[in-house]
Amino acid sequence: MHASPLFTPLRIGRYELSHRVVMPPLTRMRAGVGSAPNEFAAEYYGQRATKGGFIVAEATQATPFGQGYPGTPGIYSAEQVAVWKKVTDAVHAKGGTIFLQIWHVGRSSHSSLQPDGLLPVAPSAIPITSLTAFTPQWETVPYETPRALEPDEIPWIIKTFRDGARNALAAGFDGVEVHGANGYLLEQFLHDSSNKRTDNYGGSIENRARLLLEVTQAVIDVWGADRVGVRLSPFGTYNDVGDSDPIKLYSYVLGELNKLDIAYLSLIEARSGAGMEVQTPQATAELRPFWPKPLILSGGFTKEMAEEAISEGRADAVGFGRNFIANPDLVQRFKLGAPLNDYNRATFYGGGAAGYIDYPVFVDEHVAK
Repeated sequence: MHASPLFTPLRIGRYELSHRVVMPPLTRMRAGVGSAPNEFAAEYYGQRATKGGFIVAEATQATPFGQGYPGTPGIYSAEQVAVWKKVTDAVHAKGGTIFLQIWHVGRSSHSSLQPDGLLPVAPSAIPITSLTAFTPQWETVPYETPRALEPDEIPWIIKTFRDGARNALAAGFDGVEVHGANGYLLEQFLHDSSNKRTDNYGGSIENRARLLLEVTQAVIDVWGADRVGVRLSPFGTYNDVGDSDPIKLYSYVLGELNKLDIAYLSLIEARSGAGMEVQTPQATAELRPFWPKPLILSGGFTKEMAEEAISEGRADAVGFGRNFIANPDLVQRFKLGAPLNDYNRATFYGGGAAGYIDYPVFVDEHVAK
């Protein structure tokens, strides 16, 4: 019997991982007062940490203006940093490595979530029409037409990511991941369907990629390239994004990120049934030649699919989202060939301990004896 490629070592940046089962960033919308992680967050992440394992904490706004949903956490206040420190301590106690994903949602927000009720910002004044927005009370409302960022505001956007990276360092994280996927601000700049600018941040591929690359460099200035990752969804359509020539766009982006020598790239490959992504392994495989460094793939993978992707060289590690939600001991279950808990989609977003820290752990009788 051959050993599973999921349980072979992997080096990501400066970290040595003992296995390739990654917990990817998972929005749970359970933050509390002041957008700090809730009282259960340390237990939640600690349950899912393993020695030599890799976790990327949920998408976290580096400014109140970057928030797009109720209950998402921030990394811009001392109170938030203090609670995140409990999370990183819990993961480190298990011998795990944890990065923080930093985001700004751009137009995927609503004025009711913005400071002073201001309009959300975007590269261009183009609203999302295929989905509805949330208010702080979890009501669904139409998205508004966002305000296009002025050229002199863009350095401030970059600064918020830099400040968020500094705060993540203070909170004890091992690195940060830049969220350039899922139709949020950085991807809104990347794609020609959402970016109609005529300045240095619009038009050509080089211009549309400029903000992502400048944000990544700002984060590298804080952490060093070997503790920075970037997440992309090249073929995604969520939040009304999409590009007319994704292979041309992303082959350029990957080439430039490779020059920055970041630790890893995370790609969302496929997502069925949740309206998130329409993407195929074949499409993602077209981009693999442009990325020689560690590549994490996520999106609807089973253990067998992950082993195949790693064996074929399409991925170096695989993120398991919904299965990690429902199985705090997912790594051990994979090792033992144990059955998995079913996840409860109704408790994915919002709420408290239920569906968050109360999923049962598998105990193998033979191991117990």
